[in-house]
Amino acid sequence: MEFLTTEQVLALAPDAASVKAGQGLAGPGKWVTLGRGGRSVWGECQGSGKLPYRTQADLSGPAFHCSCPSRKFPCKHGLGLLLLLAANPARVLETEPPAWVAEWIAKREAGAGKKAPQAAPPDAETAAKRDADREKRAAKREDRVRAGLAELQTWIGDLLRQGLAYGKQQPAQFYDAMAARMVDAQAPGIARRLRGFPGLFASGDGWADRTLEEAGALQWLLHGFTHLDTLPDGLRASVRNAIGWTVAEHELTANKPVRDHWQVAGQIVEEEEKLRVQRTWLIGEKTRQPALNLSFAAMNQALDVSLIAGTVFEADLTYYPSPLRALVGERHGEPRPLKNPAAAAHANFSEALDQTASFLATDPWLERTPWLVRDCLPLCVNEKWMLRDAVGALVPLTRTFLNTWPLFAVSGGAPVTIFGEWNGHELRPLSVFAGDRFIPMGGSLP
Repeated sequence: MEFLTTEQVLALAPDAASVKAGQGLAGPGKWVTLGRGGRSVWGECQGSGKLPYRTQADLSGPAFHCSCPSRKFPCKHGLGLLLLLAANPARVLETEPPAWVAEWIAKREAGAGKKAPQAAPPDAETAAKRDADREKRAAKREDRVRAGLAELQTWIGDLLRQGLAYGKQQPAQFYDAMAARMVDAQAPGIARRLRGFPGLFASGDGWADRTLEEAGALQWLLHGFTHLDTLPDGLRASVRNAIGWTVAEHELTANKPVRDHWQVAGQIVEEEEKLRVQRTWLIGEKTRQPALNLSFAAMNQALDVSLIAGTVFEADLTYYPSPLRALVGERHGEPRPLKNPAAAAHANFSEALDQTASFLATDPWLERTPWLVRDCLPLCVNEKWMLRDAVGALVPLTRTFLNTWPLFAVSGGAPVTIFGEWNGHELRPLSVFAGDRFIPMGGSLP
């Protein structure tokens, strides 16, 4: 089994503090015992208590378990253990696992092989009652959304009549209040977009154009909901998704899965509405088709760590009623390291824009699309960081991207392959490929 690289381990960290703490535990002197065997690696790390913390990882997941009280996942001990293995595998000798490791691995194997018992199908009367209750809840939500969007229509009209300058002068609470109303109306997608208005007003040169564009997108969304019954299926699903309706996984069973070797090209974790949201971007090696996998967790809860940036795995993906979002289904075989994916990359920004246009033609309310472009050179122009492609075109990097100097250092003045998220105005790099090296850029680098 191939071990994770240092960059791939760092990509698993829940935050920058965990990166720093994990690096502090990446030396063999911090560990009382160390060992590996088969799919597992383990160690005992001496902490402030009398007994050392027992840390173990299942490399096939990866999955982690530690006796420390940390709520972070993986904890600093799990990160330190894998960082040590990545940097100095010779110090982690292959041996028989101790009983506490063998028992944990056995439980995981038993759990993976155990199928959930099939519930007995409900009788006709119970099934009819469930269907009626479901339809009643759906109708009630439709009414709430309709009433909330009617109120939003008036609010947007008032805002635009008073002018964008008036809107710029309003505090964040002005937009938060209407966003809270949309949450009450069960339209969380619109609430999230409303909370983004203060950031648009503060986005520097061109703020008026960007704000007007977002207001126009909201207006078209309201118009689409008003005429929902007249829209084709795909566009109707886009409207409902943008407003905040979700599609349950069991509703995807009718969709045909796509089997491919999927490159995990980039990953980022952000906070939204007291939740941690992990976006993992995949690209099919044969189909060249991109996909977005989402994972949600409450603060300090575990996100899905089975999709590791910088790896390739074979699996069946089922797409939602969306050109990008997909659910990872059955996997086949073990993942392998991702080398430079230049073959799947666009030659320049124009090609990437053409692909974005095709996505937006299917779903006009997409907030971001994936870009994988080769031969990019990071540079600073008039104190603004940009990327230049092979034909000399420039795109700006988003102001929230904090790793401009590390990106410049990785480049070393030579073109590199960049993967990132394009929001219509700026690019946020999530990873860079320099030769055969994969370096994650989505989080805070140490």
